[in-house]
Amino acid sequence: MKYLTLMSFFLLFISQSFGQETRDKTIVVGSKTFTESYILAEIIAEVIEDVGEAKVERRFGLGGTGIVFTALETGEIDIYPEYTGTITEVIIKNPTITSVKDIREALANKNLIISESLGFNNTYAIALKRSTAEKLHIKTITDLMKHPGILVGFSHEFLKRNDGFPALEKAYGLNLTNVIGIQHGLAYTAIESGKIELTDIYSTDAKLTKFDLEILKDDHNFFPQYYAVLFARKKLAEEFPKTWHALQKLEGRIRDEKMQELNARAEIDKKTFQEVALEFRGELRKGTQSSFLKKLWEVSLEHLYLVMISLVAAIFIGVPLGIIATRYQLLGQAILLVSGLLQTIPSLALLCFLIPFFGIGTLPSLVALFLYGLLPIVRNTYSGIISLDPHYRETARALGLTHVEELRFVELPLASITLISGIKTSAVINVGTATLAALIGAGGYGKLIITGLALNDIPTILSGAIPAALMALVIHACFEVLDRIIIPKGIRL
Repeated sequence: MKYLTLMSFFLLFISQSFGQETRDKTIVVGSKTFTESYILAEIIAEVIEDVGEAKVERRFGLGGTGIVFTALETGEIDIYPEYTGTITEVIIKNPTITSVKDIREALANKNLIISESLGFNNTYAIALKRSTAEKLHIKTITDLMKHPGILVGFSHEFLKRNDGFPALEKAYGLNLTNVIGIQHGLAYTAIESGKIELTDIYSTDAKLTKFDLEILKDDHNFFPQYYAVLFARKKLAEEFPKTWHALQKLEGRIRDEKMQELNARAEIDKKTFQEVALEFRGELRKGTQSSFLKKLWEVSLEHLYLVMISLVAAIFIGVPLGIIATRYQLLGQAILLVSGLLQTIPSLALLCFLIPFFGIGTLPSLVALFLYGLLPIVRNTYSGIISLDPHYRETARALGLTHVEELRFVELPLASITLISGIKTSAVINVGTATLAALIGAGGYGKLIITGLALNDIPTILSGAIPAALMALVIHACFEVLDRIIIPKGIRL
């Protein structure tokens, strides 16, 4: 525990010392991981920048409601676009509250505020291909009772929400037997390819027309209203009154058809979120977009930072733990067991678990990557030393070497091949795992991958996945060179 405490302070110091933008006079704008949320967040950011009271930090693609709301509540972000139905169902947990006035009163004790509706209602709906609907004679949600075996792919959040699938199934008396979870942006492709037949959609989705989907009539009026609003910390309005006043001018300006059009500009016309936001505001200016190469360079530095800092921390702690494990049998087994158990925790679950302790952003990502990097290093250090021929130790003692000298001049050099192999494995694993750090605002290649998933845009996904794979190969090659420098020639041969 002493090592882990020291490492937490070390990671905190590092994350605050390198590349962290000061929060003074800065408004942090967040978003979820779907197209509409990105666009609205970018519109918010553009308005804030134009007012000039504060700088803007964009933390887009923060995952589902739980993550992004926690970020708002803890002050990691200051504002993000949300929906009245989500606030009442998921955050306040009182679906009887429906008006903006009542929502404001319920949020008052949390020091959170919302704007009036931006003008559109993006409610949940159930849809399937028009040809399938005609073939099976399905027009309403009630009609699904006749087709329990239909292939269903619902978004992961919809499967868990109180106003999602469990409540829908109960309200309509459904008994659907083939239900899987799927990323929202991929559901359309899955329907087109026939992998699924039915999915949940947002009523302003751009691809409803493109994929010729039919929305089933909600004949029991199950789904609540989901009016888009600005969800912010009260402190934002108090410290930046001009900015909040400017943001309130967005109220009532975006109708359902307009939002669907904006979504289509991003998903179908392949415009960037910033281009869509600026076009909406009628202010498309030359030179506002950074080049792709510049953006790739920025996310590469973010990704490398995450990998290398966490790797250094894992080496700093993992090697001593591996050595300790060779000296004390019971303690050693405990160390190996704990480091092994850490690997069994899903990476996204671990990131979410760390949010209450470290917030969102770089620090919890570094802690998670550090924990994931421990096992290969601890295990290989232990294996490399424990498997040495006992005659080497006897010879060292015969020469009068102390325990420290024996470790330094005999055990570590002889175990160096196995030890460095563990470090190499840890580094490569961290490159891949670090892509998930973008879900809690740490940036890196995951930012491109998540954006691509939201847009269902393969080139954008590959623009993050391919560099991540190349970085893993480069790091592997660097360690191959390091092998020749660190490992004694005689042992290497």
